[in-house]
Amino acid sequence: MTDSAGAQWTDEPTDFSQVGKLPRGVASPPPASVLGSLNITAAAADPELLDLPWHIKLEEWPAKNLAALPRGISRHVVRFAHLGGSVIAIKETSEHIARHEYHMLRKLQRLDVPCVEPVAVITGRTTANGAPLDPVLVTRHLKFSLPYRALFSQMLRRDTLTRLIDAQALLLVRLHLIGFYWGDVSLSNTLFRRDAGAFAAYLVDAETGELYPDLSTGQREYDLEIARVNIAGELMDLLEGDLIEEKVDPVATSELIMGSYRRLWEELTAKESFELGERWRVGARIRRLNELGFDVEEYAIKTTSDGSTIQLQPKVVDAGHHQRRMLRLTGIDAQENQARRLLNDMDTYRADNNPDLDEEISAHSWVSHVFEPIVRSIPRELGGKLEPAEVVHEVLEHRWYMSEKADRNVPLAEAVQSYIDTVLRHRRDEAAIMLTADTNTMKILEGGVLTDGTEDD
Repeated sequence: MTDSAGAQWTDEPTDFSQVGKLPRGVASPPPASVLGSLNITAAAADPELLDLPWHIKLEEWPAKNLAALPRGISRHVVRFAHLGGSVIAIKETSEHIARHEYHMLRKLQRLDVPCVEPVAVITGRTTANGAPLDPVLVTRHLKFSLPYRALFSQMLRRDTLTRLIDAQALLLVRLHLIGFYWGDVSLSNTLFRRDAGAFAAYLVDAETGELYPDLSTGQREYDLEIARVNIAGELMDLLEGDLIEEKVDPVATSELIMGSYRRLWEELTAKESFELGERWRVGARIRRLNELGFDVEEYAIKTTSDGSTIQLQPKVVDAGHHQRRMLRLTGIDAQENQARRLLNDMDTYRADNNPDLDEEISAHSWVSHVFEPIVRSIPRELGGKLEPAEVVHEVLEHRWYMSEKADRNVPLAEAVQSYIDTVLRHRRDEAAIMLTADTNTMKILEGGVLTDGTEDD
């Protein structure tokens, strides 16, 4: 459809069956009727895009259009702008790269892989005098997410780095399971969300990504080697800036991703052999995978010729086991570890109150008597500190420690008030930290890293 303001809107033509890189076609010149107009490729038309000054070079955009986010060094010009009630990241690049990255992010979203949301590819930009401007890729900033440099305002501790690397390894495993070769794995190209004491990792930059039916061992190992080298370099940079503890060895710490990745990959994909009388191990293997947050939709069982041994191999493994159960029972969309923690409390609530009650009815009661009262108790001015599921998780943990210390069952209302006064009020506002970063945070975020988590090299 064509907008009256002169923009040419194009429906997203993503071919989800296309493997590898998006083919580089020969661009044909636009028809005369479209010259001087914007060409916007998007899954859905967002008229507010037209209010942004696309006729101006991105590096020269007026401050009134920009979100106040610190920027790092990049080959591409990147700016952050307000779009309705959200923040978008805008990257100037070539048309082919923009379309390829948009194409990859759309595919990853369709495959339910954690990544930023692509909004549009905009071409046909010209200055007021008719001079051509570079095309842009527009993505949506992920709320409550932080680049790794912003996770701590003073210093990254070694155990925190380990948790970040574990989250990165899990993301890489999920990408490899669906056949995605990243090609530029790094902490800088990842955003992190708090996830019940751990972190959940989201892919930001898919510029070098390729999607195949399956990846070879060589492709996976090369991605892993890229991750090791890039993370070592990032940690050396942090060490040089006194942002991590001196006892952290950047090379040894970066190699943690190798072990973390391989242990997880082995658990998810390895064949397991056992005696015919040990068939209980089939259920045990599936429960272990569920504990890791994965569902087994299909598995292959083979017996030896004499029928004495069974071989088990998971065939299709999907992440988000606890997320899906949480969403099904309560409608609450949480991170995997958050969902696991909240489900444990939900199961305890059911056992303590009415163990014979239907699971779905009990879950509804838990939401009404535990989850919602906690969320409603958070003062409006503190609502941006953490996302609701993380707040509920922290309140439940806080209540447990209070009860242990006081040697009594602390009422929920008392635990909530104590948590607000002693913990939450002293946290940074993670919904808006990237919009209202103080001088100290700005210094930490500088260093070649874009504040949407990308490092475009």
